Amino acid sequence: MTLFGKLEADVEVAAPADQFHDVFSCRPHHVSIMTPEKIHGVDLHDGDWGKEGTVICWKYFHDGSPKIAKEIIEAIDDVNLSTTFKVVEGDLLNDYKNFKLIVQATPKENGSLVHWTLEYEKIHENTQDPHSLLEFVVHCSKDISAHLIQVQGN
Repeated sequence: MTLFGKLEADVEVAAPADQFHDVFSCRPHHVSIMTPEKIHGVDLHDGDWGKEGTVICWKYFHDGSPKIAKEIIEAIDDVNLSTTFKVVEGDLLNDYKNFKLIVQATPKENGSLVHWTLEYEKIHENTQDPHSLLEFVVHCSKDISAHLIQVQGN
């Protein structure tokens, strides 16, 4: 069994790709307003919102308990509308030696296609692949899109 893994998922959302990308690249601290049951807060630890190298801490509720993930915004690609987060502290590192989340929004005729990639290295070979976390970010994407569309309609 390999310790390295990669999971991917696509979700169609109604929000425009550039707006969706803006949330993760520049305004992740607004995500807790858009999906408050799942994301309880996002704090700036070092750097500036919207800049590569910025360190943020997510407080979220996953698999029945509160969790934290301190992450570095490793890359922001405004051309391809993607943002890469690397986990540097928190609950995920109890099971994974390395963990990255990449979110990319691609424009469609109506809305956009959001592509999530989770790249990880397990600490132990009996560690489960993070399928429930992939489902979690897909559901968050739907909540964020719904919020963006609602705000757009007002």
